[in-house]
Amino acid sequence: MHSERILVGAEESTGERTGDATGKGGDGPAGGGISAKTGTAGASAHPGGGAGAGGRGPRTSLVTALMLAMALVALDSSIVSTAVPQIVGDLGGFAVFSWLFAGYLLAVTVTLPVYGKLSDTFGRKPVLLFGIALFLLGSLLCALAWNMAALIAFRLVQGLGGGALQGTVQTLAADLYPLKERPKIQARMSSVWAASAVAGPALGGFIAAYADWRWIFLINLPLGGLALWMLARHLVEPVRSPGRRGPIDWAGALGVFACGGLLLFALVQGGVAWPWLSVPSLGLLGASAALAAVVVAIERRAEEPILPGWVWRRRTIAAVNLALGALGLLMVAPLVFVPTYAQSVLGLGPVSAGLVMSAMTLSWPVSAAFSQHVYRRIGFRNSAAVGISLAAVILLAFTLLPHPARPWQPTLIMLLLGAALGLFQLPLIVGVQSTVGWSERGTTTASVLFCRQVGQSLGAALFGAVANATIASRLAHAPMTGLPDHLDGVSKALDRPELLPRVAADYLRESVSVAVDHIFLGATAAAVAALLVLLLVAPRHFPILEEQRED
Repeated sequence: MHSERILVGAEESTGERTGDATGKGGDGPAGGGISAKTGTAGASAHPGGGAGAGGRGPRTSLVTALMLAMALVALDSSIVSTAVPQIVGDLGGFAVFSWLFAGYLLAVTVTLPVYGKLSDTFGRKPVLLFGIALFLLGSLLCALAWNMAALIAFRLVQGLGGGALQGTVQTLAADLYPLKERPKIQARMSSVWAASAVAGPALGGFIAAYADWRWIFLINLPLGGLALWMLARHLVEPVRSPGRRGPIDWAGALGVFACGGLLLFALVQGGVAWPWLSVPSLGLLGASAALAAVVVAIERRAEEPILPGWVWRRRTIAAVNLALGALGLLMVAPLVFVPTYAQSVLGLGPVSAGLVMSAMTLSWPVSAAFSQHVYRRIGFRNSAAVGISLAAVILLAFTLLPHPARPWQPTLIMLLLGAALGLFQLPLIVGVQSTVGWSERGTTTASVLFCRQVGQSLGAALFGAVANATIASRLAHAPMTGLPDHLDGVSKALDRPELLPRVAADYLRESVSVAVDHIFLGATAAAVAALLVLLLVAPRHFPILEEQRED
């Protein structure tokens, strides 16, 4: 049986460390870890920060609440996709609808490291409860939106709360379980994230078909309220030591937000509102690059940077960051554009379109659970490399589908893609967490999630720009008349194709198909990039700490 290389408090890089392998000098809680309320607060904790004998029932309730919170964040990253035609038909704004995804993901992304620092300073519970409350407020406001600009703004509010949920839930999952049991809880969380993100379009399509699209956001209220109540009742944190803590890096957080916002705006508008090589496009891209340099300078001088330099100086962590960033980017293709393809090209209804992509829900959790048997034999890196290699082939196969395809063909591809990505993601998350001690695990986990979300944010903007540019170009060079003369008219025309001449309707469907093919080619390139990172950057055997070794 293959086993990963065992180190004691060492990394393959000579980069700085904030604490040794045992967590000495870290920010762990004094006198115990997070516990479930059982009548005696302050149950003893495992050295690694896991929960002590807090009682199976209360801990089960806590885990249920954490999984529900994780599901809400993942669900809202994709549930809107199948309802886009209905939303645009009601509110307008087809040219900027991709900001419904990009804005939400941007807000989640830039707040992840900030909430990580806040949870170390004030505790996990207040940060998590605040995040759920803000997320629910954003959901209510989204349901009340009167135009596309308002809906995008309220999606930002949702994302600001979602950042607290996603990062703190992952940290609490590690706090609750001893080291030997963490692969199980991470498998559960990965499965919940994947299943919820993939099931979102099916649920969104069902709601859009049989109710009003505003219920997509209203259903968050009872579910989030239940998670809020369970956490408030069962989650107990020990008294923390009054040790000195550095200031929160607000300047770095604002710099990342500004840089990411400018870059995403440039990507979304480039090729649509103005040419890629025009002054506005180049100016925005140049300003983004300048702000990126400013952010690097701020982070180097910050006493407690939101992303410490060592997360990039250590080969293992840097490789996982880049690989999961590529995963976030390529996932936008199936999550956002397959439902649109199924409705616009295949002519399926919202529910059926959601089910095409939701085939991933069946295979991803099964593959993630099975992956632990694979990585114990061939190692973390090799398991992930096999998964992403298969994913690259499957993504490329999508572009080879005939036009028009039969519904079972993209459904089969989504089923296979879920299996490949389940084998890719979980070994990397469990593996990278096993290379650091308790005092660095929170920062490492936040770094991984941050990079995955950056990839999703960039993917939503970049692939949205590719789709807009492709369709706009084909409209401009169409060999017939009767087509919409602007992007806002495309969605309405596809929703009522019988109003167009048959030749024009077929050409419009083919244009959408070509745009989605271009997007899947980009996703294939992202998968290949992730594979190269694993082969060229990641060490062959992850440097597992002695304390992380499984019996």
